[in-house]
Amino acid sequence: MAREQLQVLDALDVAKTQLYHFTAIVIAGMGFFTDAYDLFAISLVTKLLGRIYYTHEGAPKPGTLPPRVSSSVTGVALVGTLTGQLFFGWLGDKMGRKKVYGVTLVLMIVCSLASGLSFGSSPKGVMATLCFFRFWLGFGIGGDYPLSATIMSEYANKKTRGAFIAAVFAMQGFGILTSGVVALIVSSAFDHAHKAPTYEENAALSTVPQADYIWRIILMFGAVPAALTFYWRMKMPETARYTALVAKNAKQAAQDMARVLNVELEAEEEKLEKITEKPANSFGLFSKEFLRRHGLHLLGTTTTWFLLDIAFYSNNLFQKDIFTAIGWIPPAKTMNAVHEVYRIAKAQTLIALCSTVPGYWFTVAFIDIIGRFAIQLMGFFFMTVFMFALAIPYNHWTHKENRIGFVVIYSLTFFFANFGPNATTFVVPAEIFPARLRSTCHGISAAAGKAGAIVGAFGFLYAAQPKDPSKRDAGYPAGIGVKYSLIVLGCVNALGMLFTFLVPEPNGKSLEEASGENELDADEVTEQTAPSHRTVPV
Repeated sequence: MAREQLQVLDALDVAKTQLYHFTAIVIAGMGFFTDAYDLFAISLVTKLLGRIYYTHEGAPKPGTLPPRVSSSVTGVALVGTLTGQLFFGWLGDKMGRKKVYGVTLVLMIVCSLASGLSFGSSPKGVMATLCFFRFWLGFGIGGDYPLSATIMSEYANKKTRGAFIAAVFAMQGFGILTSGVVALIVSSAFDHAHKAPTYEENAALSTVPQADYIWRIILMFGAVPAALTFYWRMKMPETARYTALVAKNAKQAAQDMARVLNVELEAEEEKLEKITEKPANSFGLFSKEFLRRHGLHLLGTTTTWFLLDIAFYSNNLFQKDIFTAIGWIPPAKTMNAVHEVYRIAKAQTLIALCSTVPGYWFTVAFIDIIGRFAIQLMGFFFMTVFMFALAIPYNHWTHKENRIGFVVIYSLTFFFANFGPNATTFVVPAEIFPARLRSTCHGISAAAGKAGAIVGAFGFLYAAQPKDPSKRDAGYPAGIGVKYSLIVLGCVNALGMLFTFLVPEPNGKSLEEASGENELDADEVTEQTAPSHRTVPV
């Protein structure tokens, strides 16, 4: 169908890649760096928290967090993130992307610091304050999802838009990697300064008093990258698409983008008024028209993100248990508290370096070449294959001589998650919905993902427990074990493949084309295509 476009938006669509694109990637990306750091750093220190606050005198094994406490510490930030995604997604469409953007960053900085300063006179008090601050940390992180994706999509040109949005999301990989590196450095420094025997040798002395500083420093470091980008985030102008299509201020949009692009742009106020008054640009989220145009699209983006995050977060959050099962991390009683942090961090860093980070950047390289749909379908397919490859012969992989093979296949599941649906589920919702609903719909899609993450994080803490009581963590009931947990995750990924067919391909289209915002009405098309009836002189 015929289309019309404002000059300022067309200028953004055809702009050559230049410095402001990379500046936007770094500014938005550092928020995601912080997000990933904060969300995944907690899995590095949960074993340490158990040793410090829940070790009982004379116990044969070091203390671990009780099931409810472990679920809360691990999952409360995810609950906060889900809430923040819905709230700030909606607010980003009501108040503007830029106005809300600073609030989310301040929340992340303050709550990262506060998490490390958690206090209390009892273990329960410390865990309660930690959970309180991590909820609000998650709330700020949640806002960053729809806002960063929307801002980057609205700044980008249509030729490389997918790569730019994916590059913002790819900063998560560096955040996960950095959380492991920081934990390695901090634990090594404390291990060097404060020598301690293993738990077997001397249970009381195996956890030095100074170990309480380790988890606090690791969690507080998350504030550093966020604080470094605060000034630049506040200097970014509002996106032209919000200013023009939502705030309906063509003059301001043209002025802002003329400065950014270094070109002369017309305001085109009459044209904007004509575009924004169309029925196609006035329906709301809960209207029949939205359901007709975008209902299946929203179902596709929410279900695929939900299913992906069940698998992705359950893997990340119980990977330390997998490493223990295959022997990468020795039994807890054979290490002191600080050395256990080091071994967990080393394993996570190796996985991040070899599979997580490369997967993200493969998506950046290929997303505008082969498209979002193909990458997402391929990713879900290989995740399904590799999950079953781990699960079905699971006993084979637990033998010492086969452990390297297990780690290689486990790493490949992460590689294809990131060179696959983990990136594309973030990119597509920022492209296929109208500007006035874009941030809201991205927030809804992302919140569905975090609901999946909560299912994965909470459910698999229990599901992965073995039936043998001697091998279970203290306080946990019998689960289905790692093998059957992996089979369930394989089935979840297979479902993700099916729901991918509901998601349209926006590759190579402008945002207005992908969302249908600049389509001419049927009457206008008739006017433009009808033959003229001029009289021909005889």
